[in-house]
Amino acid sequence: MDRVALRGLKARGHHGVFPREREEGQTFIVDLVLSLDTRPAAASDDLTKTVHYGVVAEEVVAVVEGEPVDLIETLAERIAQQCLKHDAVREVEVVVHKPDAPITVPFDDVTVTITRSRV
Repeated sequence: MDRVALRGLKARGHHGVFPREREEGQTFIVDLVLSLDTRPAAASDDLTKTVHYGVVAEEVVAVVEGEPVDLIETLAERIAQQCLKHDAVREVEVVVHKPDAPITVPFDDVTVTITRSRV
Protein backbone atom coordinates (compact mmCIF):
# COMPACT_ATOMS: atom_id res chain seq x y z
CA MET A 1 0.00 0.00 0.00
CA ASP A 2 1.00 3.55 -0.68
CA ARG A 3 0.63 6.23 1.97
CA VAL A 4 -0.68 9.77 2.11
CA ALA A 5 0.21 11.55 5.35
CA LEU A 6 -1.29 14.63 6.95
CA ARG A 7 0.62 15.93 9.93
CA GLY A 8 -0.19 18.60 12.47
CA LEU A 9 -3.90 19.17 11.85
CA LYS A 10 -4.99 21.52 14.64
CA ALA A 11 -8.45 22.06 16.03
CA ARG A 12 -10.03 23.17 19.27
CA GLY A 13 -12.18 20.61 21.01
CA HIS A 14 -13.91 20.15 24.35
CA HIS A 15 -12.82 16.58 25.06
CA GLY A 16 -11.78 15.26 28.45
CA VAL A 17 -13.09 13.84 31.69
CA PHE A 18 -12.72 17.02 33.74
CA PRO A 19 -15.32 19.81 33.73
CA ARG A 20 -12.67 22.43 32.95
CA GLU A 21 -11.66 20.57 29.77
CA ARG A 22 -15.29 20.43 28.65
CA GLU A 23 -15.97 24.08 29.45
CA GLU A 24 -12.79 25.77 28.24
CA GLY A 25 -11.68 23.38 25.51
CA GLN A 26 -8.13 22.97 24.27
CA THR A 27 -6.11 22.43 21.13
CA PHE A 28 -5.77 18.91 19.77
CA ILE A 29 -3.31 17.97 17.04
CA VAL A 30 -3.92 15.07 14.68
CA ASP A 31 -1.52 13.17 12.43
CA LEU A 32 -2.87 10.76 9.83
CA VAL A 33 -1.34 8.16 7.54
CA LEU A 34 -3.83 6.95 4.95
CA SER A 35 -2.95 3.71 3.19
CA LEU A 36 -4.25 3.25 -0.33
CA ASP A 37 -3.27 2.22 -3.83
CA THR A 38 -2.27 5.41 -5.66
CA ARG A 39 -1.49 3.67 -8.96
CA PRO A 40 -4.91 4.27 -10.58
CA ALA A 41 -4.72 7.99 -9.78
CA ALA A 42 -1.11 8.25 -10.94
CA ALA A 43 -1.85 6.45 -14.21
CA SER A 44 -4.82 8.67 -15.04
CA ASP A 45 -3.81 11.87 -13.20
CA ASP A 46 -7.35 11.80 -11.81
CA LEU A 47 -8.17 13.07 -8.31
CA THR A 48 -11.31 10.95 -8.16
CA LYS A 49 -9.14 7.80 -8.13
CA THR A 50 -7.34 8.70 -4.92
CA VAL A 51 -8.26 10.38 -1.63
CA HIS A 52 -8.74 14.14 -1.53
CA TYR A 53 -6.58 15.00 1.47
CA GLY A 54 -8.02 18.51 1.69
CA VAL A 55 -11.49 17.06 2.24
CA VAL A 56 -10.11 14.55 4.76
CA ALA A 57 -8.43 17.39 6.68
CA GLU A 58 -11.69 19.34 6.89
CA GLU A 59 -13.58 16.26 8.04
CA VAL A 60 -11.03 15.48 10.75
CA VAL A 61 -11.15 19.03 12.07
CA ALA A 62 -14.96 18.79 12.15
CA VAL A 63 -14.73 15.61 14.25
CA VAL A 64 -12.35 17.28 16.72
CA GLU A 65 -14.55 20.37 16.92
CA GLY A 66 -17.69 18.25 17.18
CA GLU A 67 -19.38 16.26 19.92
CA PRO A 68 -17.20 16.05 23.04
CA VAL A 69 -15.96 12.69 24.35
CA ASP A 70 -14.17 11.79 27.56
CA LEU A 71 -11.21 9.95 26.05
CA ILE A 72 -8.81 10.75 23.24
CA GLU A 73 -8.99 7.03 22.44
CA THR A 74 -12.65 7.59 21.51
CA LEU A 75 -11.75 10.68 19.51
CA ALA A 76 -9.08 8.73 17.60
CA GLU A 77 -11.60 5.99 16.80
CA ARG A 78 -14.11 8.52 15.45
CA ILE A 79 -11.44 10.08 13.27
CA ALA A 80 -10.37 6.67 11.94
CA GLN A 81 -13.94 5.72 11.07
CA GLN A 82 -14.42 9.01 9.23
CA CYS A 83 -11.26 8.42 7.18
CA LEU A 84 -12.34 4.89 6.27
CA LYS A 85 -15.54 6.27 4.71
CA HIS A 86 -13.40 7.25 1.72
CA ASP A 87 -13.47 4.37 -0.76
CA ALA A 88 -9.80 4.59 -1.65
CA VAL A 89 -8.59 4.41 1.96
CA ARG A 90 -7.85 0.84 3.04
CA GLU A 91 -6.13 1.56 6.35
CA VAL A 92 -5.51 4.59 8.53
CA GLU A 93 -3.14 5.36 11.35
CA VAL A 94 -4.38 8.14 13.62
CA VAL A 95 -2.29 9.93 16.23
CA VAL A 96 -4.16 12.32 18.51
CA HIS A 97 -1.97 14.71 20.47
CA LYS A 98 -3.22 16.41 23.64
CA PRO A 99 -0.38 18.81 24.46
CA ASP A 100 -2.37 20.64 27.14
CA ALA A 101 -3.52 17.55 29.03
CA PRO A 102 -4.22 18.14 32.72
CA ILE A 103 -1.04 16.58 34.07
CA THR A 104 0.59 17.95 37.23
CA VAL A 105 4.22 17.39 36.17
CA PRO A 106 6.19 18.90 33.27
CA PHE A 107 5.63 17.10 29.95
CA ASP A 108 5.78 17.75 26.23
CA ASP A 109 2.83 15.82 24.85
CA VAL A 110 0.34 13.02 25.36
CA THR A 111 -0.62 10.92 22.35
CA VAL A 112 -2.82 8.00 21.46
CA THR A 113 -2.04 6.09 18.26
CA ILE A 114 -4.45 3.66 16.62
CA THR A 115 -4.50 1.80 13.31
CA ARG A 116 -7.76 0.72 11.71
CA SER A 117 -8.44 -1.01 8.42
CA ARG A 118 -11.37 -2.19 6.36
CA VAL A 119 -12.68 -5.56 7.45
